[in-house]
Amino acid sequence: MPNRLKRVLAGLALALVAMLPAVAVAQTVDEIIARGKLIIAVDTTTPPYGFLDAELKPTGFDIEVANKMGEALGVPVEFVTVTSPGRIPALLTKQVDAVVSIFSITPARAIQIDYSIPYAGQSAVVIAPKSTAISGHADLVGKKVGLTRGTAEDGILTAAAEANPGIEILRFDDYASLLQAMVSGQIDAMGGGDYGEIYLKKAQNGDDFEQKYKLKTFYFGIGVAKGNDNLRQWLNTWLFTLKSDGVLADLSMKYRNQPLPDLPVF
Repeated sequence: MPNRLKRVLAGLALALVAMLPAVAVAQTVDEIIARGKLIIAVDTTTPPYGFLDAELKPTGFDIEVANKMGEALGVPVEFVTVTSPGRIPALLTKQVDAVVSIFSITPARAIQIDYSIPYAGQSAVVIAPKSTAISGHADLVGKKVGLTRGTAEDGILTAAAEANPGIEILRFDDYASLLQAMVSGQIDAMGGGDYGEIYLKKAQNGDDFEQKYKLKTFYFGIGVAKGNDNLRQWLNTWLFTLKSDGVLADLSMKYRNQPLPDLPVF
């Protein structure tokens, strides 16, 4: 390759790098405080954990947890909106300090990122019209089953489809689109959180839907970059105090109208 062409390509590469968003370089609690802000990835399409209020401001269980984290550190919180598939990349590319976004703790994800101890939990369930008889994976054969891409229920129901040929999986990028597909009849059933039925009921004919069976109970942790033990340990200590003081229990009743489940530790 001629030297001139090499120089041109090198210049283009540098220009592309310069166009990328600045990364969140803070790796410790002290660095976050010194920088003067906490950068958190959230999903605002997953009520009651993350959604936009009437003034289009992020709110919900996860949002309040993130804001309380900033208060404890004495810095404001800058939110970066992601969807479920974007949570891990946000940490791998160091665009954020942490992810607070119904981030279920799984061994597969823990290969790429680190987790705090759980701060919340819920059951993943299958939801469908009351008129549809579904009690297990086998009853999904011949049906279109929707789910949010990259979620824990994605893994469970994908495995179920492999073991039960005839289940058609349709993936959506966010929970709002999944709920709309359920209401509109685009899908026959959906996999989602046990709170999903609440939001279906807000739609026309929403009372026609019900939970059919539980897939698994998941626990949510705050995600941080792999090896960031300083921030992770601070988060564990801070979450321990929130749980002990009843703050997490109050948030669960405020946003989920359900008691906080017993949270395991590790």
